[in-house]
Amino acid sequence: MGTRVVESSVMSMSWIPSDAVLGFGKLPFSLGVSHYDEPLPDQVDDVEALRRADRFRFANRLAAAATFSDDGQVLAFRYTGGALTGSTTVRLAGLGATFAGVPMPDLRAEPVVGDGWVRFTQTGGGRTALPLPRQIARPPYFRLQSPVTWSTLSLTLFADGRADYELVGASPFPRHWVYDADGRLVLKSGITDWSRWMAQPSPRHTPWGDEDSPALVVAAETALEREMSHRIMRAGQRPRIEKLPAGSELVRQGTPGDALFLLLDGLLGVDVDGARVAEVGPGAVVGERSLLEGGLRTATLTAVTPVRVAHADKDAVNLAALARLARGHRREEQDSASAGPGRPGTTAVPAARAQTGHESVTA
Repeated sequence: MGTRVVESSVMSMSWIPSDAVLGFGKLPFSLGVSHYDEPLPDQVDDVEALRRADRFRFANRLAAAATFSDDGQVLAFRYTGGALTGSTTVRLAGLGATFAGVPMPDLRAEPVVGDGWVRFTQTGGGRTALPLPRQIARPPYFRLQSPVTWSTLSLTLFADGRADYELVGASPFPRHWVYDADGRLVLKSGITDWSRWMAQPSPRHTPWGDEDSPALVVAAETALEREMSHRIMRAGQRPRIEKLPAGSELVRQGTPGDALFLLLDGLLGVDVDGARVAEVGPGAVVGERSLLEGGLRTATLTAVTPVRVAHADKDAVNLAALARLARGHRREEQDSASAGPGRPGTTAVPAARAQTGHESVTA
């Protein structure tokens, strides 16, 4: 009887995006003592190089292998991989110091075996080594230790060689990006919630105790949107940042508008003529058509969750790139109209799933 070994991996990387820290905790970032992280690349080929460069806080790499018989029976399986701690760099009076993160032990569930498949689930994460004073809602009502950051990933290996993966759960802070076995960015957590994360009473209220937190997950935006978002946030005058509660409108279809929007956090619904055609997540660039054409808004944008949005004027963007983005959005709207709600490449679901071999989520 012949056998086949199937191996694959999936990895999440956690980092702190601009302006994600609120309240008193924002002070060290504003003073330059601590720092926000540059967005991670959309292709990761050398995790160790990123760690040496202090580009992420924690990484959770789930890797596994399974041996199948010719008729699809699972003969053997094993976990490989594991979480990696990043670091935190602080600067004071011209001097800098880097502190490695404190890892939590990897949590690996007993693999689930099915007909021609086996599923692995792993939780990895940790906390910063630096004290982080914060109030909590139960005794002792105050903690110096920072909250725990984590992600929970699942990886399913199939007898035919395919691999299917999900971001099952994650801490509400910071941002979690998910990469496939080829190092391509494929999924993102949709919300960073500093306040809820800071209120974490203890590690008992994490997967190392008895709680996990489902992740609102979106597929990765396009490479063109990532290029434009970097220009909006880093080049020239800093854009105005607006926060909107869930249910509020950012713009309404048919009204004049001359601003472009970069969604920094949360989920926006896109409605055309009263019908939902898309839901977009962090990194999406929207509102480009009225800016290019000098006309009226072609869609209503509504906050599905609380959102943070950057406003950019015409001078902050590459108009040729914006025109290419607008053409792509028109095609996606047409596809959505024929196939039902959901913008290809930016689908929001409670737990998003992607698949190697034939992708169920496109970039």
